[in-house]
Amino acid sequence: MVNPQINQLFLKNRLEQNAKVIWLTGLPCSGKTTLGLGLKQALLSAGFRVRMLDGDVMRRGLCSDLGFSDTDRNENIRRVAEVSKLFLETGIITINAFITPTLELRERAQQIIGNGNLIQVYVNSPVEVCELRDIKGMYAKARRGEITSFTGVSAPFENPVDPDVEINTHLNTPEHNVQQLLEYVLPLISKNT
Repeated sequence: MVNPQINQLFLKNRLEQNAKVIWLTGLPCSGKTTLGLGLKQALLSAGFRVRMLDGDVMRRGLCSDLGFSDTDRNENIRRVAEVSKLFLETGIITINAFITPTLELRERAQQIIGNGNLIQVYVNSPVEVCELRDIKGMYAKARRGEITSFTGVSAPFENPVDPDVEINTHLNTPEHNVQQLLEYVLPLISKNT
């Protein structure tokens, strides 16, 4: 069996990057997917090997059997964290865009992925702004009671206590937000660090 530290060093040298999981957490419609896609494109353009996992996409595929109960939300995040860990172990930078509404869920993801491997990004936007961005009308349906357990309306969102970086998406353009996150992430994933 190959020593895991030797395997990580091999992958780092082979892929010329430090694999990390960049976990974007925030309210629905706070800008997680927009920020994640922008970061992904910037990293790909710079020659990094990157994968993005998005909440909507995962719920149509790997997690299509799950609903939105607490138990199902926990399982959804567990599955995403396990997939992220697999990408991490193969040297791939993974960008995750998931609401991940509670401290407990974020801690569970951290435990699975491992200390030092997860970069927590709080994608912060006031609920009023998120509602204005909501092209699907989910907030309105939740306020009318048509959607139950909707984060930000009828289900809680616990703001991260100490995220690695906070991006206030309502204050700047998407391009500026991507640049801000890129400046934080680049030193952590570059091969010379």
